[in-house]
Amino acid sequence: MAARFDYAHGISAIDADLVRPRMASIHLLQSGDKLAVVDTGTSHAVPAVLDAIVARGRTPADVEWLVLTHIHLDHAGGAGALMQALPNARLLVHPRGARHMVDPARLIASATSVYGEETLRQTYGDILPIAAERVVESAEGMTIDFGERRWTLFDTPGHARHHHALLDSASNGIFTGDTFGLAYPDLTVDGRAFIVPTTTPVQFEPEAMRESVERLAALKPECLYLTHFGRIDGVPALRDDLLRRLDAHVRIGHEAARFETQKDRYRSVADDLRGYLLRELAAHGSTLDEGEALALLAMDIDLNAQGIVHWLATG
Repeated sequence: MAARFDYAHGISAIDADLVRPRMASIHLLQSGDKLAVVDTGTSHAVPAVLDAIVARGRTPADVEWLVLTHIHLDHAGGAGALMQALPNARLLVHPRGARHMVDPARLIASATSVYGEETLRQTYGDILPIAAERVVESAEGMTIDFGERRWTLFDTPGHARHHHALLDSASNGIFTGDTFGLAYPDLTVDGRAFIVPTTTPVQFEPEAMRESVERLAALKPECLYLTHFGRIDGVPALRDDLLRRLDAHVRIGHEAARFETQKDRYRSVADDLRGYLLRELAAHGSTLDEGEALALLAMDIDLNAQGIVHWLATG
């Protein structure tokens, strides 16, 4: 059974068990007798979500909303399969992502070109379409009443242009997807999260990311709910750390621009990110050895390096 982490205000994080434990979470919210799910992980995680619903003493029919922060497959790959199991749910998604949930052919083709068909199926499972009449597109400043809670939606580009964040009135917390970075529990020291920007391979926009982070922090949330991973507190300090590390990512990118080929730029950025993040972890007080730390961050260093190199080429 997948691990679950229960927080206040009827919110739980379900471990999507993507690649390793405590890498990606799916959030389950309860308001009265109704439920909502934020992000889905892959289709392999659907049984874990259904188990968590039953553990709440509810049924899949009680789920009113499935919210996607954005449509990257580690957040939305299981949306179609999960919607098939939730007969009364509506899907709330950014307008730039809605058509890809209705017809995921381009998502599948793009992912297949990166991973190959077999690896894609093993990692993400079936990526299924969702009926258009069940899809609701968000809008900047849109509010939704969900039982006694009120949600407010904010357009938050920087990681992806199809990204929004959700402010939840009951918890005064924000479901940030990837805009406010990632903070794995294994890197936490004395209750202090170690937060890292996540650039994504094709839509990294550092100025937009900075604006989105500052905007969300200005709402003065009590906490953040990250897909990678779970609830973190102390938002002002997290904001400062994240923006400082974002600036370092940009600086590392500019330094790599001296190389002519994409391959050499990638190698330079990845090497510099490894050294930089190890130094930052040590300053944070982490006692993990270098091998352990790099194992936890290896995939993100790779993706961040790809994102920075693509940004250099297109910016």
